[in-house]
Amino acid sequence: MGIFGSTQKEAQPTTKQIFILSGQSNMAGRGGVDSHKHWDRVVPPECRPDPSILRLSARLHWEQAHEPLHADIDTKKTCGVGPGMCFANAVRERVGLVALVPCAVGGTAIKEWARGRHLYENMVRRAKAAAAERSGRCFGESDASSQHDAETYKANMERLIHNIRTDLQLPSLPIIQVAIASGDEKYIEKVREAQKGIDVANVVCVDAKGLELKEDNLHLTTEAQVQLGRMLADAYLTHFAPQLPLSAP
Repeated sequence: MGIFGSTQKEAQPTTKQIFILSGQSNMAGRGGVDSHKHWDRVVPPECRPDPSILRLSARLHWEQAHEPLHADIDTKKTCGVGPGMCFANAVRERVGLVALVPCAVGGTAIKEWARGRHLYENMVRRAKAAAAERSGRCFGESDASSQHDAETYKANMERLIHNIRTDLQLPSLPIIQVAIASGDEKYIEKVREAQKGIDVANVVCVDAKGLELKEDNLHLTTEAQVQLGRMLADAYLTHFAPQLPLSAP
């Protein structure tokens, strides 16, 4: 998981700040979804809608954002609370108008997001439609299911970063990646090691290990999604957010 941040140096409150939310099920949001695939519709205060938070719909229309953010994107699964709304609420006072571009699809591996594949091309299409200045990504769980996927994760992720920066013509696009918290125990540490070992400029990693998982030992609980949203926001505000203007003495 990660967030691609801005390179702007000065705050511009009237500017729409765009973040692409992409990756797998924990970015799409499974918080509050039970074993019968029903969402409990519980929205924490940190994830509530605000007029300053927008989302790009599947039909490429801007609308006020609300949970579940990926309901019309990850359509083959039941979506619930993810980290996106908490992240947006945590950064909106600093960046102004927040525009989220949901792209995550559960159960997909990073190799399915290669240039030329449907998921990648759809993400780029949506990013360009939103005049992308930012984006976010969550990958890893499905890549911890086999030795080959785990061993090739680092190269695939670095290639993905290069490709999206090239295709969006944003060579310094900042990225916050989240080291996964769940997956096949045989390979999860290899994937986590690869995630934390990516040595590319303007890439920051936050660690989701230790966040509470649901009974399936794969998806984050609603409370954990709120924590993750805060972690992503802290990383963005620390490393990439526009600087606030200095107040007069």
